[in-house]
Amino acid sequence: MSGALFSGESSAYNRAMPVTLRAHEPRDFAALLRLDQACFPPGIAYSKTMLRYFLKLPSADGMVAEDGGEIVGFILTEENPPLAHVITLDVAETHRRQHVGSALLAESEKNLGLRGVRTILLETATDNEAGVAFWQRHGYRIEATLKRYYLRQIDAYEMRKILPGAGKTAKHPGDRV
Repeated sequence: MSGALFSGESSAYNRAMPVTLRAHEPRDFAALLRLDQACFPPGIAYSKTMLRYFLKLPSADGMVAEDGGEIVGFILTEENPPLAHVITLDVAETHRRQHVGSALLAESEKNLGLRGVRTILLETATDNEAGVAFWQRHGYRIEATLKRYYLRQIDAYEMRKILPGAGKTAKHPGDRV
């Protein structure tokens, strides 16, 4: 994926400029760390060590959303087809409710599906009502409650989505699905 444009609103003071989606690059690390730490409370936000670990996994895939050269969102997934896991989806407060998270998720799901992923899992805090609603709007369903998942105190939902087309395979070579 190279430089896909997203036509949603990009900022309160420059609504005409589209957000650009692109693969993350090593030079983005400091901005990704700052954004993750701004999006989540201490102890839940990733440490420098953990974020670096996840970004360097051979099975990891990261994508960023830029507005005027500034990273305003990112998604990080890990895949082991037919399964994938959303490690994090972060959007700067200034760009929330402007479809940046939806654009990152849609592009990531498309890419994962092309690589053979059929099911995506994630965790989100049970008290994160906006987060739970976001995931449900995008077809994710609550599968389980993970007790004391965050900081050994906060429960999380394990959520799952089966990608469209999953399970549709031809019975015989040449059959249409």
